[in-house]
Amino acid sequence: MLRSMFSGVSGLRNHQVKMDVIGNNIANVNTVGYKMSRTTFQEMYSQTLRTASAATGTAGGTNPQQVGLGVSTASIDVVHEGGAMQSTDRALDFAISGDGFFIVNQGENNFYTRAGNLYLDDEGFLVTANGLFVQGVCLLDSGNIPSGASGMKVMTQANWNAVTEATLATSGTANLGRILIPEGKFTSFAVDKRGLITGIDNNDNLVPIGQILMATFVNPPGLTRTGNNLYEKSNNSGTPQIHRPSAGGAGEIISGSLEMSNVDLSREFTDMIITQRGFQANSRVITVSDTLLEELINLKR
Repeated sequence: MLRSMFSGVSGLRNHQVKMDVIGNNIANVNTVGYKMSRTTFQEMYSQTLRTASAATGTAGGTNPQQVGLGVSTASIDVVHEGGAMQSTDRALDFAISGDGFFIVNQGENNFYTRAGNLYLDDEGFLVTANGLFVQGVCLLDSGNIPSGASGMKVMTQANWNAVTEATLATSGTANLGRILIPEGKFTSFAVDKRGLITGIDNNDNLVPIGQILMATFVNPPGLTRTGNNLYEKSNNSGTPQIHRPSAGGAGEIISGSLEMSNVDLSREFTDMIITQRGFQANSRVITVSDTLLEELINLKR
């Protein structure tokens, strides 16, 4: 009877974990670029009452007798399915149509995100809502780069075009830097599906500004969430492979749109009901086990 009680306790504990995951999914139903999580269960070890026996000349074989000892959480997975695209018509809103991630930097650390609501800081650098620098290549000539601006990977258009996808994918962070869109230097700018940023200068000339780069991973669910819509690589995610948008499976950039959360509310509410019933059933197991123990104690009376 104690086995059944502890099995019920394990059921309560793990259904609570699943409910926590469901609650977080629902809380982030309108979070830009959010990827839902799911919980899977597995049985815990079993106590063997009798081992299996082989058949003999006079008797057949017998199966083992085992009593399970509850449930445990097998995994909490991040489901990296694409979310719905929402048009915003804002020049600095970007959605990704493939498997890639925007690369953003803070100090010595690179992070990865699907949230494409970007901004320009007071120096003209392209940043996230939390001020992390979006990574790519700067194609501005020296005359368009303000004095004191730093942290950029500056290349000429010809040299950048000579960098092959194979070289880029294996170069790590060597070709990554901040992207600068100098204020006052351009009357307007646009970003195409390849992440190439071009501007119209004060003389109505079309000028290359830079290119946003993206990262892909062999195992995206292996990335570690760090909050603020950010992921970082882990021991099981694989090394980030750097790509130009539209290459290497990274996907195209859709300007003027945002990728919304991939949370399916109908699925979450269904899972909530199933989890609630599982929690109630395990509570009932504990109650009945307690009743049986009470009857056992009453035998002494």
